[in-house]
Amino acid sequence: MSLILDDTAEAFLTAANPEQSPLLAEMTEYGNEQGFPIVGPDVGQFLRVTARLAGAKRVFEFGSGFGYSAAWFLGALPADGDIVLTDYDEGNLADARGFLSRAGHDTRIHYEAGDAMETFERHDGPFDIILIDHNKSMYVDAFEDAREDLAPGGVVVADNMMAGPVEPEHVTAALRGEDPVDEHTDAIASYIEHVRDDPEFETAFVPLGEGVAVSVKTD
Repeated sequence: MSLILDDTAEAFLTAANPEQSPLLAEMTEYGNEQGFPIVGPDVGQFLRVTARLAGAKRVFEFGSGFGYSAAWFLGALPADGDIVLTDYDEGNLADARGFLSRAGHDTRIHYEAGDAMETFERHDGPFDIILIDHNKSMYVDAFEDAREDLAPGGVVVADNMMAGPVEPEHVTAALRGEDPVDEHTDAIASYIEHVRDDPEFETAFVPLGEGVAVSVKTD
């Protein structure tokens, strides 16, 4: 369920988006039942289309949970592609293995438990898509790490721009220079300013799910 869109827009997306595969529907239900913060099917479909538009072969995720976003990416990646999943919790990655082993794709999947920033240093680029969806205080650092290992025309997608641990009006206030409500709000506002003002990237903010920022490398 979107925390941003009104009921009319949400109903439209539910009707307009293609039906989820049985596995994705199961994973969506699992995330909702467990109270796990998944991106949801609207953002999932957006991620898949973004991967197709980018002609993506290699994806890195800063924060993967039980593999929900990865399951959407897999539908767009070729058999000789790669996707790297990261999570501090080995149990989450074990769940991801269980789900993604049933996805029916030949794309190579790497499961990396521990610090996502350290994991990124161990994997050689370039990556076509980099998803940032982990510790909000590390978003800017993750973006900077991603910069040199992003393929030409590559895309960085960051989640939780407009909701979740922050509220839109609080981020707006922080962007106006007012005192942030909390460290999450401050971190998201800092990320928005960082990517908005970066001359090497073009960024758009998309009000799906909890809000995503899409940054495309322009040179």
